[in-house]
Amino acid sequence: MKYNLIFNTIISGIIVITLILSIQFIKSGVKKFSISKGIDKNRRKVILNASYLCIYLLSGVLLALTWGIKFNEFSLFISSILAVLGVGFFAQWSLLSNLTSSVILFFYHPMRIGDKIKIIDKDYNWTGTVVDITGFYVFLRTDLGENITIPTSLVLQRGIEILKE
Repeated sequence: MKYNLIFNTIISGIIVITLILSIQFIKSGVKKFSISKGIDKNRRKVILNASYLCIYLLSGVLLALTWGIKFNEFSLFISSILAVLGVGFFAQWSLLSNLTSSVILFFYHPMRIGDKIKIIDKDYNWTGTVVDITGFYVFLRTDLGENITIPTSLVLQRGIEILKE
């Protein structure tokens, strides 16, 4: 019994140290990436918070399994929680898709704050300067001074032409 306690404490320490090192690694990696690509600080915060959430959840699961929660019971609990979240996310699908789109825009899209863009859509003429990109919306200001708010998922679904940087 004493051996189990010492072993679990050591494993928990390793998990916590790995958690701290992972956070530092992700923080510096995202910071370097965002500086090299000229990405705004607020967009970096959204990505960091999403990354931290994933790391904390994974660490919590590992700690729970280390301290004796049986995998069968834990998987039943997690599947129940995921079922409830799945129903909630299905009801709010646009929120989840916008958040995911924001992460994709952060890492893979050349559009930056200050760029003049045209979102190609047959029904609307959305042309303007990118003012801000948040976790859910892209804010544009047109040449006429109008402010346009477009969900990030819509930005990924439509073609974008960068007119001038």
